[in-house]
Order: sequence, then structure tokens, then C-alpha cells
Amino acid sequence: MAHPKRKISRTRRDKRRTHYKASVPTIATCPTTGEAHLYHRAHWHEGKLYYRGQVLIDNSEVEENLA
Repeated sequence: MAHPKRKISRTRRDKRRTHYKASVPTIATCPTTGEAHLYHRAHWHEGKLYYRGQVLIDNSEVEENLA
């Protein structure tokens, strides 16, 4: 079983842990809708799924056909 030979000081331990940081997600603005969303992610706006300014899925057409 692994067992440390010497105690690691608080300073040495904390210096190793300085690299683990929480990062703020990068927010993009859609050129078509002006909606804020995460980069490289599709987002819904008014019943449509947009990715890179283009409509991927249009739920408003499906709802009109059902009515």
C-alpha cells in the first residue's frame, strides 16, 4: 500500500493546487437573433433551434401542422 515517507506541507500542497481554477464560460451573441449563448452550442429562440446563425429545427412549423 502506498504510504508517504514525509508530510507534505500546506504551502507545498497549495502550490500544487493553484492550477485548478474555475473558469468563466465564454458567451457569444448570435448574429441572427442577438441571443446570448455558449460558444459551439445550439440554442433555442422563439421555437427555433439556431446554430451559427442558421435554423436547425423549426418547432413553430410542426405546431401549425398539428392544429
